[in-house]
Amino acid sequence: MTRKLYIRPIAFADSPQVEEGEAVRLGGAMVWASRFALIVREGARVISRERHGAEVMPQVLAGLSADLAGQGHAQWENLRRIHAPLQLALRGGGTRTIRLDQPQVMGILNMTPDSFSDGGRFLDNAEVAFEHAAGMLEAGAAIIDIGGESTRPGAAAVWEGDELARVVPMVERLAAAGAAISLDTRRAAVMEGGLAAGAQIINDVSALRHDPRSRELAARSGAPVVLMHAPGEGNDLHSDGNYADVLLDVFDWLGQARDEAVAAGIARERILLDPGIGFGKTLAENLALMNGLALFHALGQPILFGASRKRMIGALSNEAPAHQRLGGSVALALKAVEAGAQIVRVHDVYDTVQALRVWRGMRDEALTDFRQLPV
Repeated sequence: MTRKLYIRPIAFADSPQVEEGEAVRLGGAMVWASRFALIVREGARVISRERHGAEVMPQVLAGLSADLAGQGHAQWENLRRIHAPLQLALRGGGTRTIRLDQPQVMGILNMTPDSFSDGGRFLDNAEVAFEHAAGMLEAGAAIIDIGGESTRPGAAAVWEGDELARVVPMVERLAAAGAAISLDTRRAAVMEGGLAAGAQIINDVSALRHDPRSRELAARSGAPVVLMHAPGEGNDLHSDGNYADVLLDVFDWLGQARDEAVAAGIARERILLDPGIGFGKTLAENLALMNGLALFHALGQPILFGASRKRMIGALSNEAPAHQRLGGSVALALKAVEAGAQIVRVHDVYDTVQALRVWRGMRDEALTDFRQLPV
């Protein structure tokens, strides 16, 4: 039976000075890890778990058996990978640069009648929708994510013609205003129509599995692609959520999705990964993913994280309804950024940006505080 290795960061520092340089910068983000769990499992069973400091990890990996050494060296390199900025072509000419060495905010615009978070208030009023998107951009959103199909549990599938009619006019209007836009869709026709209208990023909750044409189209477009974990197939992405270890299983799943996308011709540097909080996962499983989020840097791709207003917040806060989950949403976004997530996808842009600016101020001070160096 094949053995698999995982390098999970388990101790973090505000700056490398705190650990006298014995810390690793994760994914080029403003996050450093000083200790790591070296986990080996055979099939579904974890057979060993060791803890090591960053300073000895190269020697530890060199001493692994042949079947694990390659995995270990690749993951150690991936953990320290510096990701180039996303360069997005704007409709009117020029490019928009989205840096990945600091956390970025993606604002959510649902052009649907049945969104769990906003009740469909934007679908029938284009002016209100545009003003909301403009407000998110003004508040500091780097990207607007436009979707025309609800992906909440139990939501009905949408015909691609209706989905196109919902999203393309708003994409065109925001593109004309110079916005960076991602398409929240799992259908190739919507990807194609949205990209032609001025969108620059594909955000697929099915990781390009739903539509057999999606991978070829994404490869041909050259657009950055977000691959999200969801256990189900077809129209029910929330089904089949059975895990031996949710953190390690999602890690393996996303690694395979990344490899399949690369094999289809999508450049690796254009792929971002999303662990799919809330999709086919229990509260305990969502919390396990939150606590182990830094592991996903070992796949070597930027991390996009989305838990804004999701059901897990209500479950932990006396069943607060979606519109009263701001505090929990900001807490989860900060937790993700502390783990090195490069992009957080949120409804409440102003509050999230404010929280991240305060976090960034503390992190900048820690990086320039040389009092922490040894005498």
